[in-house]
Amino acid sequence: MKALMLTRYERSGASSRLRLIQYAGPLGLQGMSSSLQPFFDDNYLRRLYSGSPTLATTLVAYARRAGQLIRAGHADIMWLEKEALPWLPWALECAMLPRVVPLVVDYDDAVFHRYDLHPSAAVRRLLGRKLDRLMASASLVTAGNCYLADRAKMAGAQQVEIVPTVVDLTAYTLRPDTFSASGPTIGWIGTPSTWTEYMAPKLPLLTQAAEAAGGRIAAVGAGRAAAAYPLLDNLPWTEESEVMRIHEMDIGIMPLTDTPWARGKCGYKLIQYMACGIPVIASPVGVNAEIVEHGVNGLLASSDAEWAEALQTLLRDANLRARMGEAGRRKVERDYSLQVWGPRVAQMLRDVASTGKSR
Repeated sequence: MKALMLTRYERSGASSRLRLIQYAGPLGLQGMSSSLQPFFDDNYLRRLYSGSPTLATTLVAYARRAGQLIRAGHADIMWLEKEALPWLPWALECAMLPRVVPLVVDYDDAVFHRYDLHPSAAVRRLLGRKLDRLMASASLVTAGNCYLADRAKMAGAQQVEIVPTVVDLTAYTLRPDTFSASGPTIGWIGTPSTWTEYMAPKLPLLTQAAEAAGGRIAAVGAGRAAAAYPLLDNLPWTEESEVMRIHEMDIGIMPLTDTPWARGKCGYKLIQYMACGIPVIASPVGVNAEIVEHGVNGLLASSDAEWAEALQTLLRDANLRARMGEAGRRKVERDYSLQVWGPRVAQMLRDVASTGKSR
């Protein structure tokens, strides 16, 4: 059986790597082959994060995807990340999608809000229900949390399964039990856009807490969005070094604002921290409140006062950090690992392919 993975990005794109690409190994163990065909290449993503995407690279991406769809009929199942043709209307995408191949669509973000909550009335009118129609046409929709799954059900999807974003436990090892003479580190991992929206407003509070504890703040992946700030270490992200960077943290954080877009997030950075045995502090928005068991594997905080208290609690108590970190690791092993979800996802795809249902 052959699965065609139509991703948004190559491995450098976190959502593509984690939601589809990392399942190639588990699919292979189940006797299934997979073919990766991204919309954008890594060159586009580098340009995007550097603030210099070009029209030419975007047009090349659309031409590439058109060719992929034309040749997709050879696959036994088509596994699509989010949508096939971003920013193009449903009528065109529907016409391009092969009708003879069962379709599975995956969502780990509330990307439908990019259209239905767009400030332009024209965009809302043309694209506002596009992804609902795509979900309704699919044989299976996999969603990273309940918020996304509920949208798929309301759209009339035939079958909806919640599949969390998971880590490979062979790569995400426990943090070494080493002593740091420099004091505890408050850590965050993400992208420039999420830094600007969620972390930058918290910097004064975080700096005050770190300074009082004789510690520092580590930001991994924020790039140029993270301006020079007292006690802030702005560190580059690479796939090869991300676990090492998390091992250097003592507390992992995930602040969010309660918005429709944030409710669609899948809490992956929390799962990364917990997999390494790091206690967490998070805003109780969306799936965060399910991943974090308050007082067990981390702390939930809404207001600035609650954030300050949570930071102070964990910064001053290394034993509590260790206990919460151990509890977090156990939860990841049980609920958020590729070792658990790989066979499950492979079976979902096999079941869809075996029904032979086409669009």
